Amino acid sequence: MSDGGNRWFEQPLPELQASVPATEVSKDLWLRCSGCAEILYRPKLAEHLEVCFHCGKHFRMGGHARIAMLADEGTFERHDTELQSIDALGFVDSKPYPRRLAAAHARTGDNDAFISGSCTLDGIPVELGAFNFFFLGGSMGSVVGEAITRQFERARERRVPAIVVSASGGARMQEGILSLMQMAKTCSALSLLRDEARMPYISVLADPTTGGVAASFAMLGDLNLSEPEALIGFAGKRVIEQTIGEALPEGFQTAEYLLDNGMLDAICRRDELKDYIARSLRWMIGD
Repeated sequence: MSDGGNRWFEQPLPELQASVPATEVSKDLWLRCSGCAEILYRPKLAEHLEVCFHCGKHFRMGGHARIAMLADEGTFERHDTELQSIDALGFVDSKPYPRRLAAAHARTGDNDAFISGSCTLDGIPVELGAFNFFFLGGSMGSVVGEAITRQFERARERRVPAIVVSASGGARMQEGILSLMQMAKTCSALSLLRDEARMPYISVLADPTTGGVAASFAMLGDLNLSEPEALIGFAGKRVIEQTIGEALPEGFQTAEYLLDNGMLDAICRRDELKDYIARSLRWMIGD
């Protein structure tokens, strides 16, 4: 296992359950769909995998709900819940970084933005991880990078496939260069999974997958999948247009545009994702 390299974290918060916490469901009971303008009842929307039952619009989904959607019931054993970020740089913007971390923990019940563990998916042993976008925009700091690295290392040691569902704004600015280091760290662990264990890695890109996450392990899957209409890219559209002095194509950085241009292998609806991954894994590992 990794010794953590730059281990900018501590360990005290209690272990959390793998079930979907109530904090992932908004206190507002009603929501207007941004796809079709229908009024949706949130508890029913949650039962429908956060997908509009009128137009199929995929709303953002919490990390625990994604784990519950993919892992076989009762098989998920969560790891690395003790990891906790610290303020190594003394970073302050409109509020100190420790206050942001405390607020995110209070809101989500999680120590950080990545949930990982061992489970089976349709009976196939895997290492499964998912970002929680509701924890500081799913940003990747030292703890997230360490948790993903450990996931790839467990998959290598157990000789099982790894699956990561990304939903992230990118590297966490409050950790500066320490967060950028996680790009190389995670990719290094991923390369060892392939070279030594010869096991596949499936990357699922949800809305949004951007910045340093998109520029590292998220786009390096043996199979790169996405949800419909997900925003995927490195820099924002406006930044790119100002840099190159040109207007970008319609739909640029959407999953559909990336699929058309060879950057994705498939786009899957949530209700089809588990079956698609299971069939793909059986073909890839010869089960």
